[in-house]
Amino acid sequence: MKVVVLTGAGISAESGLKTFRDADGLWEGYNIYDVATPEAWERNPELVQAFYNERRKQVLAAIPNRAHQLLAELEKDFDVEIVTQNIDDLHERAGSAKVTHLHGVITRSQSDLRPHLTYPITGSEIKMGELCELGSQLRPHVVWFGEAVPMIEVAAKICTKADLFVLIGTSLAVYPAAGLIDFVPREVNKYIIDPKTPDVKRYQNVITIEKNAVNGMEQLKSILMNG
Repeated sequence: MKVVVLTGAGISAESGLKTFRDADGLWEGYNIYDVATPEAWERNPELVQAFYNERRKQVLAAIPNRAHQLLAELEKDFDVEIVTQNIDDLHERAGSAKVTHLHGVITRSQSDLRPHLTYPITGSEIKMGELCELGSQLRPHVVWFGEAVPMIEVAAKICTKADLFVLIGTSLAVYPAAGLIDFVPREVNKYIIDPKTPDVKRYQNVITIEKNAVNGMEQLKSILMNG
């Protein structure tokens, strides 16, 4: 059985990583439009680079939580494929083999000229003056507001193949990621793990687990393993 999982900030929050956008529209005290847009990069690349260097240090210090581990454990019995909105690498570090990052991954850098040119980062920082093979400044491998989401078509195709779909820790508020559930076959069971269930009234076969990611995954694993 193919289990397709879409994860959002809620699963990373339980590893101590702050959600991308707090209720006041700020991320770690910064207006997101000052640190997470191409225009911000053009205006003040040093600020943007420093901001993501700090976020990268937080990611590297974070540890995968039990929800990440449970998803990895499901691979013993199911064909599990994860699509994540998160820019951390906690799924991979927990042992998940098939992870598609919609918004990039902060532990890699990319060319300022060609987004598909990406590189591993040694340590936690990208320094100003570090260049890609084309001679352009390296920047975080992160999709900013206003940029295309290059992996969205790949993710949509993954969703069409789901025999079971799981949504964890996302409000379905940010597009195009929020539209991925539309690609899941209508007859497929859709489990939603979140303390606050997003608006999914128009979908069929929805089962809600109104818990945080760790407790919700414990419950879901029990359901799946008991048939």
